[in-house]
Amino acid sequence: MKTLSFITILLFSINYSFSQIKGVVFGFDNGSKKILPWAQIKSLNTNKIVSSSTDGSYSIDLDKKYPDTLVYSFISYYNDTLIVTDKFENISVDITLYSEQIIEEIVVTAKKKEYGILKMKTLNIETIGDGEIRKAACCNLSESFQTNTSVDVTITDAVSGAKKIQMMGIDGVYTQIQFENIPYLRGLESSFGLSSIPGTWIESIQITKGTGSVVNGYESMAGLINLEFKKPDKMEKFYFNMYANNFGRTEVNADGSYIINKKLSGAYFVHGATFGSEVDQNKDGFRDINLSKNVSVLNRWKYQGERMVAHFGINTYYQGKIGGQIGYSPSTPSSLYGVNIDSKHIDAFAKTGFLFKDRTSRSFGVIYNFKYQETDALFGIRSFTGVEKRGYINTIFEDQIVNPNHILKTGFSFVYSDISQKLDSTVTSAYIPLNISRIEIISGYYAEYTMTQNRLTSVLGGRVDYHNIYGIQFSPRFYGKYKVTENIDFRFTGGRGFRTANVLIDNISLLASSRKWIIDSKITPEISWNYGASITYEFKIKKSKNTLNIDFYRTQFVNQMIVDRDVSSQAIYFNNLKGESYSNTLQTELNLAISRTLDFRLTYKLMDVKAPFNNVIAQQVMVQKHRWLTHLSYKSQNKKWEANITGVLNGKMRMKMTSFTYGAKTFDTQTSIYPTVNAQITYIYKKWGFYLGGENLTNYKISSVIIDAQNPFGSYFDATMVWAPIYGITVYGGIRYKLKHTPK
Repeated sequence: MKTLSFITILLFSINYSFSQIKGVVFGFDNGSKKILPWAQIKSLNTNKIVSSSTDGSYSIDLDKKYPDTLVYSFISYYNDTLIVTDKFENISVDITLYSEQIIEEIVVTAKKKEYGILKMKTLNIETIGDGEIRKAACCNLSESFQTNTSVDVTITDAVSGAKKIQMMGIDGVYTQIQFENIPYLRGLESSFGLSSIPGTWIESIQITKGTGSVVNGYESMAGLINLEFKKPDKMEKFYFNMYANNFGRTEVNADGSYIINKKLSGAYFVHGATFGSEVDQNKDGFRDINLSKNVSVLNRWKYQGERMVAHFGINTYYQGKIGGQIGYSPSTPSSLYGVNIDSKHIDAFAKTGFLFKDRTSRSFGVIYNFKYQETDALFGIRSFTGVEKRGYINTIFEDQIVNPNHILKTGFSFVYSDISQKLDSTVTSAYIPLNISRIEIISGYYAEYTMTQNRLTSVLGGRVDYHNIYGIQFSPRFYGKYKVTENIDFRFTGGRGFRTANVLIDNISLLASSRKWIIDSKITPEISWNYGASITYEFKIKKSKNTLNIDFYRTQFVNQMIVDRDVSSQAIYFNNLKGESYSNTLQTELNLAISRTLDFRLTYKLMDVKAPFNNVIAQQVMVQKHRWLTHLSYKSQNKKWEANITGVLNGKMRMKMTSFTYGAKTFDTQTSIYPTVNAQITYIYKKWGFYLGGENLTNYKISSVIIDAQNPFGSYFDATMVWAPIYGITVYGGIRYKLKHTPK
């Protein structure tokens, strides 16, 4: 934190040589106001031209030679001008252009940026657009990060089919996941919920590294992933996607919207997936892929008034998975080892926002969410049952102080969480009760102040939460962006986060072994500090924009629930942190626009993630220290053909402190380096899209993934040592159909 303070003092002391004006460009047409992406803003003094982003926002740097004139222009709209004097330094200016209303129809085309760092944001936010998501098989959220390096998706074990995310090399429970700023995929959903969200529902994904804003809560310890779903007033009238692969997995997605009037619109989303084939490529007698059924339904609405906006809806899903030995069925009594997982979920949400008539800079919003979740799991003779009831309310008040250079956000939040978990006693030691129930009531107050100067935007925030079990928790946050030059942005962040460890559901995949669980008698809250910095350099080659981004983040735990598998081969120890636990992550990413049709991406990530295991500070198990990714994508100028290929070189991971032998197989302390390749090609004909792709085209897979697979009820059985693909090449294909609304 001292480093951040020094940087801030240094930046404040610089004598700026240019000023900055930013704002939003709107267009007024047919009685309604809308944002104008790609509008041009030109300085007559310097002849500098910038374009507004997809959300209409713009930022232009000016020499301090006054007066200057800015010209705002957009095709089919009248130009507007702004005379700039020294009084305009570092303020926000929103401009509205008025339609010429003499052209019946005009089509504006541009190359939409589907991936990259959001240049206008103060935080280091990486966006993944729907076009980028479509490059993968993209059937659920866990498969939407295949072209991304910041988020890793791992298979937790060889029998349940569960997947988890990792950010900065640490478990996904330390990353806050939100659906349009509403907390999501937490608690009982954290282990199996990723597959409940179809990728076809998602409009974009924003990945924030670091603790982020206090407005979003106290649980962001390593980062935040925000999911933006399709909006009723902007999505297709009807969209259909059907997918199938060579193993027998099939999925169907359908969604559409209906416009009731100018103010009210609604949308429906339906997803169905099934897998019913017996696959055992490594011949160990266990299913490589679970039999599964998944049904997800979402209904949402939007109301757009003159000074009030509301989003509300209801979301529900059911997941059923059957794994274990070939032939196992929960409906038929047998001596086979089986895995049976059922998840039922329903939640209702609402977001309302109000603008004040007498002061347009002032706004007030309220977010509501109510959830009910059931998760039941069976691993052999070990059973888990869980029920969660949760309510969430967050109020947000925003206003400027004196002028737009000083913004204050403040509000209250309230969380009620009733979660009960029951674990079969045959799994645990004598220290663990059969029923673990907890009611959490957390009320919090937060405030965040943003100050904008010539080159520096700094944000200082803090929140105080009262937890009915752990008392008062204070979470300070600080982040900012400094514009080094017109093309170089430097960002920095620091802050504290905390969460309550849900020991059972957070680690439920470890039930896929015969080891007993030994847990500390007293579980304390997990607390960490995260701080880091990034630098983004934007440069042009033959008029094409390219970017280089380098970032470094450190997460230092004050307390953490340590999962220690190194003490004994017969037990897993869950202990509160005694010693040092941290994650250091360095990532570099180069994005090149080779031509108008060809883009290239090269990334490298170093993850130094260490904690005390068996009283020795060592690298976290199943975490790569090095990871390389290359991505090449092509889109024809007529937009009929799209193709992409992604190659990943996965570095070594630590398995155990010392090598061990079981039967004829020797398990080393580290895994091997291995490559994976995914590719896809798409042909678009009018409203139709036809795609064909392949995953794990290198056909790399673990030959022996389960220890003592022949004796699953014995004391050495372990299906949790998964570090690479379990099955080989996957070939898939699908059809997409889009029907847009007819313009009125």
